Amino acid sequence: MLKCLYPYMQKYQKHLILACLCVVAETVFELIIPVFMADLIDIGVTEHNSSIIVEKGLLMLGCSICSLILGILYARYAAQAGQGFGAQLREAQFAKIQAFSFSNIDHFPSASLITRLSSDTAILQGAVSNGIRPLVRSPVMMISALVFTFMINLKLACIFLITMPILGIGLWIIVTKVAPYYRRMQSAVDQVNVVVQENIHAIRVVKAYVRGDFERAKFAKVSRDLQSVSVHAFATSVWNLPLFQAVVYATMVALLWFGGNMIFEGSMKVGELTGFLSYVLQILNGLMMLSNVFLMLTRSMAGAERILEVLYEPVTMTDPKHSDLCITQGNIVFDHVSFKYQENAAEYVLSDICLSMSSGCTIGILGGTGAAKSTLVQLIPRLYDVSEGEVIIDGHNVNEYSLSHLRDAVGMVLQKNTLFSGTIRENLLWGNHSADEQELSWAMQCACADEFVNAFPDGLDTHLEQGGVNLSGGQKQRLCIARALLKHPKILILDDSTSAVDSTTEQSIKTSFHKLNDTTVIIIAQRISSIMDCDQIVILDDGRIHAVGTHDQLLKDNLIYQEIYQSQKEGAML
Repeated sequence: MLKCLYPYMQKYQKHLILACLCVVAETVFELIIPVFMADLIDIGVTEHNSSIIVEKGLLMLGCSICSLILGILYARYAAQAGQGFGAQLREAQFAKIQAFSFSNIDHFPSASLITRLSSDTAILQGAVSNGIRPLVRSPVMMISALVFTFMINLKLACIFLITMPILGIGLWIIVTKVAPYYRRMQSAVDQVNVVVQENIHAIRVVKAYVRGDFERAKFAKVSRDLQSVSVHAFATSVWNLPLFQAVVYATMVALLWFGGNMIFEGSMKVGELTGFLSYVLQILNGLMMLSNVFLMLTRSMAGAERILEVLYEPVTMTDPKHSDLCITQGNIVFDHVSFKYQENAAEYVLSDICLSMSSGCTIGILGGTGAAKSTLVQLIPRLYDVSEGEVIIDGHNVNEYSLSHLRDAVGMVLQKNTLFSGTIRENLLWGNHSADEQELSWAMQCACADEFVNAFPDGLDTHLEQGGVNLSGGQKQRLCIARALLKHPKILILDDSTSAVDSTTEQSIKTSFHKLNDTTVIIIAQRISSIMDCDQIVILDDGRIHAVGTHDQLLKDNLIYQEIYQSQKEGAML
């Protein structure tokens, strides 16, 4: 797992190495201090030698200052390494998500992706920033201090051969128990984010249906689930401290008992025991830091697994390398196309679709709810890949075009109107970032958006809130249409994109579409009035093509079309 994460640290490898070297050097200076302290007591104090006291005291002070400077340098390099690693990891995840097809995105709830980008990455980032010091310092301190203790008194140092394995075994048991809880904690965080995201997104629906109490109860449940698993995790990990304290106190008592007897026997000096105890504290402190590092790494590994799931998710949609094919006309052919969202799904969403759409024509698609109208048009820009058959544009399978060119040649206005926080101008320039004022004016006129945009005091520079909540549904639809027109696409797909505008405005928009002579226009609609003047109308029923023809032909020969027409005609009369 660490091998998989290393490439994201490689850019900051120098800072990581410098941080480690600072820790090693800092630890060495701290380890030297007890040696000087032992000489200061045994020679300087015992023999009343003031020059030795001053000399050893200054050396101890110098080591302390060096240790302080190295600690400051470590903090700087560790912060750069940790923050840089976190930034690289977030960027890599975001880039991978951008490369996902809709099928890939369906594997991960959006709230889970947000948690992995933020919370899981922050845990790993903190592990690097805060974990380098104890991870490097602990082994260096323990090994060096252990060597010094054996050099001071071999017999007394043998106590560690008993106490250290006890601490190690106890720590291993704690880590083994707590690891599953950390994984469950992050999944519980996902569930909390799901509920929060749903409520923020649908707050108007919640208030309109007076379901605040229900939603609070639902949030309380996931919050309590997170609380429960967190309590279990921390209640298990907290055993680390009493275990450490029990071992420390037992070790200190044993050392003082045996060391005191050695002083009485004359086989050990007081200064030696004092220095020995200083090294003992460093060894035990190193063990404590190491145990905390293991707990930190255990939680980090849980987050790392979730991040790697995103980074190593196989992208289901491949992009042909060095493809120079271009869409010049916009002729579309569906050749025995079938599609299902999951390979192991029992039934196809679309079955044996055979359809031809000529360049410059306007095609209407009509069908009941669940007829797979939106799914059909999403196969054109490869938002999904077909399960069987081929989608052909200008004589070439869509898989042969580069994804960037294919999607740039297809303008698409989805059922759900999406606008971003920023100005109207910034939102329109998504369609063509180099569009000038004349092009912006043309697109707004075609989409009948100029009438309300020009009425705003700031015009195109009017600020939109997140999702365009300060606009009506019809205004958002018209801006989305204008944005798509700015691409000057060869294929324009309108997925029920005029449902919120009045009939007069809709007619004006349709009239402007007829002027797009070199663009294939596909209109998905619920109202026959929206598509009755199309060159070709496709009737979809249960994922299959039921009929194809003009308005007059279908009204004469097709029962489904006749029923829809009559029901909408009667509804209009009422």
